[in-house]
Amino acid sequence: MARLLIGTLVGRMPCGMVPLAILLLVQDRQAPLALGGVLCAVYGLAYALSQPLLGRMVDRRGQTRVITTVTTISTTALLALPLTDPARQPLQMTALVLIAGLCTPPLEAGLRTLWPSVLPDPVPRHTALTLDTSTQGLVYILGPPLTATLHAAAGPQLTLTATAALGAIGALLVLTATPSRSWRPAPRRTDPAGPLRSPGLRTLFTALAGAGTAIGALNVLAVGAAERHDASWLAGTLPAALPAGTLLGGLLYACRTWPGSTPAHLAAGAAGFAIGWWPLLADPGPTAAVLLVAVPGVFLAPLLTSSFHAVHTLAPPGTTTEASAWLIAAIGIGQAAGTALAGLTTNSGPLAIAALPAAGAAAAFALLRTGRRLLTA
Repeated sequence: MARLLIGTLVGRMPCGMVPLAILLLVQDRQAPLALGGVLCAVYGLAYALSQPLLGRMVDRRGQTRVITTVTTISTTALLALPLTDPARQPLQMTALVLIAGLCTPPLEAGLRTLWPSVLPDPVPRHTALTLDTSTQGLVYILGPPLTATLHAAAGPQLTLTATAALGAIGALLVLTATPSRSWRPAPRRTDPAGPLRSPGLRTLFTALAGAGTAIGALNVLAVGAAERHDASWLAGTLPAALPAGTLLGGLLYACRTWPGSTPAHLAAGAAGFAIGWWPLLADPGPTAAVLLVAVPGVFLAPLLTSSFHAVHTLAPPGTTTEASAWLIAAIGIGQAAGTALAGLTTNSGPLAIAALPAAGAAAAFALLRTGRRLLTA
């Protein structure tokens, strides 16, 4: 269990390191920062959109072959990035970033598929899944400062080399573990829609896109708050407070077996996540803002854990990896939309930006509350 958790966490470190590493590389080579922003968007969207396809491939061919292939390709692309000049070779660099994003191995979705075989008993499996979903936020807490430290010490080439190495080492840890090597795809019906043919899963994924919108808007909210309060440290600390709260919420949620059905847990987690954003409408001071952002994070842990429980319950046979990947993609697409929408509202004042995460979270709660019947197996 520990090996799978650690391996997945280490293997996913590029997700938290590559965007900042790209920006620092562009800045180091004196290319326009606007290009760096575009490259980060390309990487994030390519990663989010490719995960369901890679999950479907895992469901059909197993973890070893698929994850080994895409890890090799993404590692090679990351190693080649510092060898390109973003100012003179923007197309080549865009292609490498696109390849790295598209070939990000589906370690997170793959891990969620392994839990039923590793822990058949529902009680320890619930605890493991809660720890899994909450600790994955460490990727975005540890990734950016590690990237900045490596860049300051040794420059962009070593930073991207270390990023690629971490991804490869983590994937190797997972792939050489017995549960991954012995896992075999379940029989499945031929259906282009895959898990999307389930109305309950479609409802769940749409709701989580709303939650992702709240998370994505937080980055722009943090930059605006840092400028208004003349506190540059807020730009990095405020987004990190959300996964820190998620980690705390995960530990609390894993301490006991909570009563109620999975749809009830989904609705309760979404309600707390939505309510937690409302105090930010008052534009609190820097310290209070950091503490308040951690509050919705506490409820994000049970929301995500219950979501993956619902995936295992509702996914048609032979589609669990793809279904988990769709869940991850839905959040990622929502994050991209939230960042873009928040960027468009920057001239409307802090209240408009703060209202966006609250609205996205409220939409998620409304969908999960009204769709409880569809979410019941």
